[in-house]
Amino acid sequence: MAQGSAIEDVLGDTPTPLMLDRRARIADLVRQRGSMRVQELADLFQVSTVTIRTDLVQLEKDGQLIRDRGGAVAHVQRSALVAFDLRTSINPDAKRQIGQAAAQLVCPGDTIMMDAGTTVVEMAKHLQPAAPLTVVTNALNVALELRALRDVRSLILGGTVNYETFGTQGPLAEQDLGNLVVQKLFLAAETVDLEAGITDSTVEIAQVKRAMIRASKQIILLADSTKWGRVGFIKVLPLHAIHTVVTDSGLDADMRRTLERMGVAVVIA
Repeated sequence: MAQGSAIEDVLGDTPTPLMLDRRARIADLVRQRGSMRVQELADLFQVSTVTIRTDLVQLEKDGQLIRDRGGAVAHVQRSALVAFDLRTSINPDAKRQIGQAAAQLVCPGDTIMMDAGTTVVEMAKHLQPAAPLTVVTNALNVALELRALRDVRSLILGGTVNYETFGTQGPLAEQDLGNLVVQKLFLAAETVDLEAGITDSTVEIAQVKRAMIRASKQIILLADSTKWGRVGFIKVLPLHAIHTVVTDSGLDADMRRTLERMGVAVVIA
């Protein structure tokens, strides 16, 4: 059994950031694929089948899926807004602090790109109101946060809207990115691992992230400590290609030292 599952056994029903994050990802996967089996989820998240069944019971109570024999199926009438709200509720203080620290890395006159993600939305809330800036984003909610900043020019990427992330994706978004060059990319991540790097569970999201990376001179990763030490099944970027990581004090000290040995600057918010 994985360490996270053992910790949860001790804590009982007390929600933890790890538990909430796993449940958000389970809800996303079931919604994307239509159905998932208990054993499949247990293998993917490296927890026991008992833990997964407990997760599915709670997610069904929340109206995010329907349990069936051996797994769960998508609740087709459930709004994707719930999945985003659930992710927003995970580690909110750390996300706010990371967003504030990331905003300090922006200089007047910069041309930056902001990825779709709950932590990046927090960053948008902390940008200096009087600083001239050009922002490219695929995130509708980031663009809305920027509307009050009179000296910020916002460019929204085209494409298909994913209402679970409020981000645009697909060929149109990737085509737009092929014509752009920005100084700094503030990148969100679903999962981060020292060996696998940044990974994701959705092909379309991974593809638009890669296109953003190709259009950017400097990569700044915003990822709270609940994202680390976990692997999705689609690789986005190796960690040695990142310039700066902004995270919280929960990041494992060995991970931090390894990142610094790679030449990655680590900012603890």
